This record gives sequence, C-alpha cells and structure tokens, in this order.
Amino acid sequence: MIDLCSGGGGPIPALQKALAAEGLTVHFTLTDRFPNVPAFQQAAINSRGRIAFVAELVDAKAVPARLRGFRTMFNAFHHFRPIDAVAVLRDAAEAGQAIGIFEIPNRTLRTIVTLMLLTPFMVALTTPFIRPFRWSRLLWTYVVPLVLLTCWWDGIVSQLRAYKPVELQRLANSVAIDRYSWRAGQVPISSAPGHLTYLLGYPDTHRNTHAV
Repeated sequence: MIDLCSGGGGPIPALQKALAAEGLTVHFTLTDRFPNVPAFQQAAINSRGRIAFVAELVDAKAVPARLRGFRTMFNAFHHFRPIDAVAVLRDAAEAGQAIGIFEIPNRTLRTIVTLMLLTPFMVALTTPFIRPFRWSRLLWTYVVPLVLLTCWWDGIVSQLRAYKPVELQRLANSVAIDRYSWRAGQVPISSAPGHLTYLLGYPDTHRNTHAV
C-alpha cells in the first residue's frame, strides 16, 4: 500500500498491526508532499520492516511511477480543492492503480456543533499526557490558549470542507477513465459516534466484455 499525505504516519502503524493480528502481511510506504522523516523513521523501526517511507517530496497529484500498489489517503482529501482532488483521482486511474480515500470529517450540523462543544475539553484533558512532555505545550494550551484555539478552528474548517459521498462520486465520475470503477459511501464507526466516508477506485479487470 502506498499511503499519500501521511503526515506523521496517521493510522498506518495501527492499521499495520491490526492486519498483522489477522494474519495478513501488508507492506506500507509512507509518503507526503512535506515528509516528516523522523516520524516516518520511527514508524518504520516499530513495524520491523513492514512500513517503509519515501524521504523525498511525493505529490499526490503526480505519484512517481515506481510507487506501485494500492494508494490510500486518510483524513487529508478535504484539504484538496475540487480541481486538485480530481487530479489525485485521475493520476491513480491513469496509472492503473487502485485508490482508497477515507475521511472522518463529516459536513453535517450535528457533527460541527458537537465538535465545537467538545474540542476545547478534549484538548484540555489530553494535553498533559502527550509525549514527549513539554512545559511549553502547557503554556500555549492553558495560559495562552493558542493550541486550543488552533485545534478548535482547524476541526471546524475540516468539517466544513469535507466532501459528502455524492460529491466524491461526482468528482470521481469526472475522471472518465475507461475500465476503471468508482464507489463512494459511508459506514458507521463502531468504536465512536459518526461515520467514515470513503471513495474506492479500482481497475475494472473483471468486467465481462462478452456479448450475452
């Protein structure tokens, strides 16, 4: 799997461990336009060779041909404007590579209001337990609440920019690549309130081309 816009690793380390616990050997490669190399290195070490990374810039709209495999993107697609989002999808389709877009942000009034109310409390409660511990983090969270306000604002904007399944399907359909299929939808998250929005794209290798 080729993970795009990996940030600090996102859910990939946990996903790799969960798949391994099910007896599935899956190799991941972390990439980003602005690679967090120290975080990538730590993820690679902890995975015992199951997670690799690219230390150079990787643009999700133009993934190098040498990086072949199922492309994933977790909680980053809402950062792309529609024209750039289509470019990400078209690059995968033209390369003949499957892609999975997975998003927790959800543009609904209920989600936005809940986030507005809970984010300050969650940030305040979890900050002392973040490792490595830094006194400066306490300063910018409790005394001068810049961290709290930044998380609050970023969370709200992420929900407002989130694509709905019908919008993801519309973006995918505009790619218009033959023998490539798209499917968008939502599934409930069993361990938390809310839904996971997804878009799957894959080469249509099983299409029956024979006349009936």
